[in-house]
Amino acid sequence: MRQLDTERIEAVARKALKGTTTVGLRTKDFVVLAADRRATSGYYVAHKRTRKIIQVADYMAVTTAGLVADAQVLAEWLSNHLRYHYYTTKRRLTVSAAAEYLAAILHGSRFFPYIVQLLLGGYDTAPRLFNIDWFGSVTEEKFVATGSGSPTAIGVLEDQYREDMEREEAVRLAVRAVYSSIRRDSFTGNGVDAVLIDREGVKWYHFELDQLASLARQGI
Repeated sequence: MRQLDTERIEAVARKALKGTTTVGLRTKDFVVLAADRRATSGYYVAHKRTRKIIQVADYMAVTTAGLVADAQVLAEWLSNHLRYHYYTTKRRLTVSAAAEYLAAILHGSRFFPYIVQLLLGGYDTAPRLFNIDWFGSVTEEKFVATGSGSPTAIGVLEDQYREDMEREEAVRLAVRAVYSSIRRDSFTGNGVDAVLIDREGVKWYHFELDQLASLARQGI
């Protein structure tokens, strides 16, 4: 029975973690997260305007890859935990502690896992970016990509990333990385959303496909 359950979970995970592209990068002053909008069910495009970046506080956001329901409930739990921590201590939970909170939930459920791959970015005393897998492993990164389009996106990030990038330059790089996956990966598409998080808070960016094509012609 345990063998059958394991095989079923692995089969679901292979499908669920295949269909998206999310990226994150951290500079000395801020974090940028970006993601495409296409939600797939196998080879079927289930939704064309899925929000894959969830703002959980005014200084933190998480990207989601995997099962939508699992990602949404984890983001809601984290958002509630952040509010509870602030109301009871009058202090913000650090981004590192938030990553460990998510990791503890995922590790505790590893035998019946939440099928997600998360990027958590935020600014407490400095910009922070964490990659969290569905077993609860946590790594802090300077730049990272997840999902089916990640082999394409990570090459763009690695080629162009610098820790001293300006804000607009960093947003353009993150968007370019996701757009490169849109052009090569059938599970990624329908536009790009991005957020920039610094000491001032969270700023959103939204790019439609025609805008992305125009920017690409201009060499974004």
